[in-house]
Amino acid sequence: MPPSLRTVVRRVRLRPLAGTSRQGALDAAVRWVAVSELADPTPYLEGGELLLTTGLRMEGEQSGYVARLVARGVAGLGFGVGVSHEDVPPALVEAAEEAGLPLLAVPRETPFIAIGKLVSELLAAEQYEEVTRAFAAQGRLTRAALRPEGTHAVIDRLAKEVGGWAALLGETGEIVHATPDAVPGEVIAELARRRPRPGDEPRCAEGRLPASLALSGPGEHIVVQPLGGGVRPRGYFAVGAAHPFSPVTHTLVNAAGSLLTLAMEQGVTRFMAERRIRTATLELLLAGEEGHARAVLEPLGACLPEPPLVVLAADAAALEAMESRVFAADVEGVAFAVVGEGEAARVARDAGGPVGASLPGPYGAAALRGALEQASRALETARLRARAGERPASVLVGFGELAGQGLLGLLDPAAAQAFSAAVLAPLAGYGSRADLVASLRAYLESNGHWDAAAQRLGVHRHTLRYRMKRVAELLGRDLDDPGVRAELWLALEAARRG
Repeated sequence: MPPSLRTVVRRVRLRPLAGTSRQGALDAAVRWVAVSELADPTPYLEGGELLLTTGLRMEGEQSGYVARLVARGVAGLGFGVGVSHEDVPPALVEAAEEAGLPLLAVPRETPFIAIGKLVSELLAAEQYEEVTRAFAAQGRLTRAALRPEGTHAVIDRLAKEVGGWAALLGETGEIVHATPDAVPGEVIAELARRRPRPGDEPRCAEGRLPASLALSGPGEHIVVQPLGGGVRPRGYFAVGAAHPFSPVTHTLVNAAGSLLTLAMEQGVTRFMAERRIRTATLELLLAGEEGHARAVLEPLGACLPEPPLVVLAADAAALEAMESRVFAADVEGVAFAVVGEGEAARVARDAGGPVGASLPGPYGAAALRGALEQASRALETARLRARAGERPASVLVGFGELAGQGLLGLLDPAAAQAFSAAVLAPLAGYGSRADLVASLRAYLESNGHWDAAAQRLGVHRHTLRYRMKRVAELLGRDLDDPGVRAELWLALEAARRG
């Protein structure tokens, strides 16, 4: 808990003047110290501060000033005497007493910074104490995990540490172990509700909880976490209490989750082997061995979607999230998922980052190779858009979007910009007042028609002819060559988009 106003008053010897007669007034928590001479400092406060002032601009009636501080939730007001006022203004004392705002006199010899340092030190000490308590509790949890009963001992110890109950649940939500006062019924019902029913999803998709699930109600607060990795959770654990969980409690819950997961991860080697098998299966598909690929996956309880297929590409960190839903594999640090067309958007959301998607297509070595290439190119664009803030970090870019943007959409943006700068440099550095770049664009947009291009620029066609002759000389290129025109148009478009 942050230090109380009473503790601050006692430690720096402040003199209470008003607003302290009501019960608990000095027990208010001081979350920070703020100094302000503004007539209305409340826009810069969050509540819980001890506000310090010398009353530099304070004159006349003060009920409005005090009312704003009370509405903001200020813990107290300290008035530094002997600077702009020899004593605290009576109007301020009267207003503070009427509003119930603790008003404290700060002696001239007590610098404001000393009060701020004291509160900062008390807050740091409280945080250190919380961390120390958390470390000690984690040590007790770790020792419990080393006992013969392992996971059961961790559950029992966790319940004592949080002052509530805890339960270990199996893969299908059945109770494996629980403390005597545990009430996991709501948790079991919630797990059952979230578990996919037959026909809701493809038969090889697996339901999975998010990283953490919180349930709360009157006098009841519950946290549920899945245990284990791989295709699906190997179990769950729930912890509940009548009071809200503090940051220390959440730290303990996470530590217990790590210990329980470690205890249950006896099948890590098998999990990694399954991941390697999925990568090998993708290689079989790329070799055109669809039948063999399906036969390899069958013992793992996984399956391939029915066409039309969409290949998704994401960062390697997204592999676990995707493989828990669909067939996915790692290829040279990129997570690829082969999904049915209707599932692509949902799986991309689960990936939680930039995702590229291919166009829908059939199985087959050539088609699948093309789909992987399309997804990879779309992923590059998704990463760029996410970094540029053009779209949220969890963005899906389809290859069809790139095709719709023309040839530039298929090129690396950095390479296109470099090409454009190199090609157009002689024109950009031309010293004449004539804008050769704009003239070249108008000429190309008009397909080389002098009159239309000149009209667009608002110049005589002879002027435009002279400019184009100068462009050809500077670039050393024949503007009548279709290939040259295509390159120049690409450079102009890249410059415009850049």
